[in-house]
Amino acid sequence: MDVLSSRILLRPTDLVRSRDFYRDVVGLAVHREFGDPDQPGTVFFLGNGLLEVSGHSEPFEVPPLSLWLQVRDARAEYARLVAAGARGLREARQEFWGLWEAWISDPDGVRIVLVQIPDDHPLRRDRRPL
Repeated sequence: MDVLSSRILLRPTDLVRSRDFYRDVVGLAVHREFGDPDQPGTVFFLGNGLLEVSGHSEPFEVPPLSLWLQVRDARAEYARLVAAGARGLREARQEFWGLWEAWISDPDGVRIVLVQIPDDHPLRRDRRPL
């Protein structure tokens, strides 16, 4: 299979509320908008991927999805997002596998994991022999 492009599709319970959250609170840049001019679907840049917020879903108890976002400073981003109105789930702490993680949620309860990779973590080093 040749995957030429991909994106995460998020069907929120309130399109405008979720679009505003990802655009104004999280601060994602808009790639494009489409559909109904009054309530357009929005595709956001998400690192090396895309997040599409469009359509509508019925309320659900536990969203079957988490977004993993690598950031430069998990503590600072957590504080910024909570101050901007995001619901904080867990402040940043270093996990036993070495990454720093903080958790917030979007308006529908989708968990967003803010991940910081320390300078000395194996993910930052080229482990191939010289």
